[in-house]
Amino acid sequence: MEYTVNIELKGQTFSIETGRWARQAGGSVVVRWGKMVLLATATVAKEPTEGIDFFPLTVEYREKFYSTGKIPGGFIKREGRPTDKEILVSRLADRPIRPLFPENFFQEVQVFVTLLSSASNLGTDIHAITAASAALMVSEAPFAGPVAGVRIGRLNGRFIFYPDLDELEKSDLNLALAGTEEAVTMIEGSAREVSEEVMLEAIQLGHQEIRKLCAIQKELAQKAGKPKLPVNPPEDHSELKKYLRQLAYDDLKKANAVRGKQARQAAVDEVFEQTLKKLENEWLNLEESERSQKLKIAAKLLQQMEVELVRQQIFQEKRRADGRALDEIRPLSIEVGILPGTHGSALFTRGETQSLGVVTLGTESDAQAVDDISGEISQRFYLQYNFPPFSVGEVRRYTGPGRREIGHGKLAENSLLAVIPEKEEFPYVIRVVSEILESNGSSSMATVCSASLALMDAGVPTKAPVAGIAMGLITEQDKYAVLTDIAGLEDHFGDMDFKVAGTEKGITGFQLDLKVKGITPEIMREALYQAKKGRLEILKAMKAVLPAPRPELSENAPRITTIQIDKDRIGELIGPGGKNIRAIIEKSGAQINIDDNGMVSIAATNGESARIARELIEGQFAEAEVGKVYEGVVKAVVEYGAFIEILPGKQGLCHISKISDRRVSNVADVLKEGQKVKVRVVSIDRTGKISLSMKDV
Repeated sequence: MEYTVNIELKGQTFSIETGRWARQAGGSVVVRWGKMVLLATATVAKEPTEGIDFFPLTVEYREKFYSTGKIPGGFIKREGRPTDKEILVSRLADRPIRPLFPENFFQEVQVFVTLLSSASNLGTDIHAITAASAALMVSEAPFAGPVAGVRIGRLNGRFIFYPDLDELEKSDLNLALAGTEEAVTMIEGSAREVSEEVMLEAIQLGHQEIRKLCAIQKELAQKAGKPKLPVNPPEDHSELKKYLRQLAYDDLKKANAVRGKQARQAAVDEVFEQTLKKLENEWLNLEESERSQKLKIAAKLLQQMEVELVRQQIFQEKRRADGRALDEIRPLSIEVGILPGTHGSALFTRGETQSLGVVTLGTESDAQAVDDISGEISQRFYLQYNFPPFSVGEVRRYTGPGRREIGHGKLAENSLLAVIPEKEEFPYVIRVVSEILESNGSSSMATVCSASLALMDAGVPTKAPVAGIAMGLITEQDKYAVLTDIAGLEDHFGDMDFKVAGTEKGITGFQLDLKVKGITPEIMREALYQAKKGRLEILKAMKAVLPAPRPELSENAPRITTIQIDKDRIGELIGPGGKNIRAIIEKSGAQINIDDNGMVSIAATNGESARIARELIEGQFAEAEVGKVYEGVVKAVVEYGAFIEILPGKQGLCHISKISDRRVSNVADVLKEGQKVKVRVVSIDRTGKISLSMKDV
């Protein structure tokens, strides 16, 4: 049977249909909105995956080039590995869905969302959340949805739902929001220094829109949803849990109080090891398979006890595992200009999290090219984030950036966009790299701080310093505690990871992930204002080390100057087959780039190269002036005189009678090709012919 539900969004019908496409998937829907068509499928494995104790969920988002009538570029004319954008949208859809599955459900679930048709100026990524949720709602997966996604912009103080790409470009807020009918479960995006009140208002309005999209999903599930798979209730291990409490609780509590990530973990591991060894000796009479199974259960119960201890300490003692108060930031250490061969560098350390930020300035040819369904884009500012295994004391295979690294890098990049100068003010391409050297909580926010400092160290005229901080949450029935600057332990054992970045003036980047089914507006408000307090404290420490961008660029950085020429005369500068521009590059040693609007960028490692290139370019577009003296080059010697180039591409005739005060019978006796001579412009006729004189100089 085919079923369709719909609602009106921004003056167009938004529909979700099922029963006609991809019918062998566990659940499949087609989402339509204007020219947009998304196919989403959700399929559940027949049996639980053996030997795992986590939920194996995969969410994949892909965009087809044919969706906007394009053919992929490159040698192989088909879609290849996922682009960064597709990876980011896959994460965007995954994060609000994952917490809504039962804890003890271990059957693999695969969700695929594919963009089949789209208008080129329409943002479709946010609808991947709604499409994925709808597919799960009609499938047999025990999904406690629905969830839906909405994007909100703000133009001239007015909120806009589902802004197109042009509207987003002008907007001071780009908020992707997901949630259930009851609560917000995820936020992500960037802003141009907006206030906490603006954020809270946008979230509240967005949640009202989310409720409408959740309602039509529930309607569709009632009509076409499959019966949900049964989920076995968790086994009762209350007796073993009670016994473990007697054996290990006090020792585990002491171990939890040990300061330092590595030292604490070693103490906790020791308690686990000794407790399990004791149990193994007590269970020697059991069959090996039974004993092994019971030890696995005991290890899991010990981990639960550790979580309970950490959370109880926060509620009962208002103190965290490392001894901090709930709103206290870990010790900060900041150094700048630490890599003498780079253009800008900074080392930012917060507790046991350390990011090395490095800035490199380049020319237009160094811009990051992106080719996707929206067309070819050139990024002049980009940030890359690396998280090697040694940063957490591990040894494992390292194959380069994965989904997490790409997501963290994009969050930090978005958080800095609001302060990056425009091309007209600063004509450089800016590459920032964050090397995570140590990690124990929120390396992405440490990246924001190190990157902001490195930019200022490089002399990039950023509008203001930017700092980031991660907030946590511990809940227990109707009680909650908001934590400032969470460590890895609190992220792992807590209920929220809320990253907020910004300047003294306002918020520039944010990301919220929850492990619970939502948070109230009151918690959101408290978290935002507590984050502001922490952010201002970090900014104060940053400004004490480097209060503003350095007035001069690093001596290692290229010097770039710009010249604006008429865009209709770009061809003249380039010359036939690139002849003119190649000659200028060879003579000056500078690197030259020309954009479509006639902006010429000259990059050189020394001032002399830049000066020569500038003079040659300006000379090519300069007009000869009557009466002015020029140093020219003899280009051709003829019987009646010589043709002399006085400006690039501009020649005049010096008649034999104007070469010297004395009589010249043979021009070749006085002038040779390539000879430099000074001449005065005598006249320019209506056709542009230039008459020159050597004897009048």
